[in-house]
Amino acid sequence: MKIWINRALPICVLSFVAFSTSASGQAAAPHPADGDPTAPAAPDTTVVPPHVDAAYVIGNDDVLSINVWKETELSRQIPVRSDGKISLPLIGEVQAAGRTPNQLQQDISDKLKNYITDPQVTVIVQQINSLKFNVLGQVNKPGSYPLTAGTTIVDAIAVAGGFKDFAKKKSIYVIREDASGNEHRFTFNYQAFIKGANTDQNIALKPRDTVVIP
Repeated sequence: MKIWINRALPICVLSFVAFSTSASGQAAAPHPADGDPTAPAAPDTTVVPPHVDAAYVIGNDDVLSINVWKETELSRQIPVRSDGKISLPLIGEVQAAGRTPNQLQQDISDKLKNYITDPQVTVIVQQINSLKFNVLGQVNKPGSYPLTAGTTIVDAIAVAGGFKDFAKKKSIYVIREDASGNEHRFTFNYQAFIKGANTDQNIALKPRDTVVIP
């Protein structure tokens, strides 16, 4: 009996040491949530509101976020109608197109003073849909498209699906109307452009420009 105990004891001791080492190693392993400075940071899910210049003039189809402080029933996202107006509870229709966000929030605030003491109104242009350009003529998808910063004539042609077979690529032009209502034309020779000539003709488009491909 004594011999069996002497032989079994080292095995038990070794098993206990192995178990203790394993458990100690597991406890020492840091968890990312325990403040490990080398652990990757959690992704930032903060929603950043779109930046719109204070001088931006609201147009038809733009989507506005209107917030009235402490008045959740009056706060909402709302599109500007084709007649340039929006409708709000209590005050009814308000002209939005042609106004800057600051001007519109002052207009809304003035109207709400008949119903609320010292209304605090914020207007944010959530989505710009009024800045558009047109593509007409010999392209696969003529129509009106949203204008983003830096869109050129070549970009417009690509967005409109490219040329049809009989498009006159040397005779493209852009129609632009200035603030006085005067019409200006800018010519664009696509054939020369792709050969590296007249690259300055590939101008950046402005709102309401119309690209015509004969």
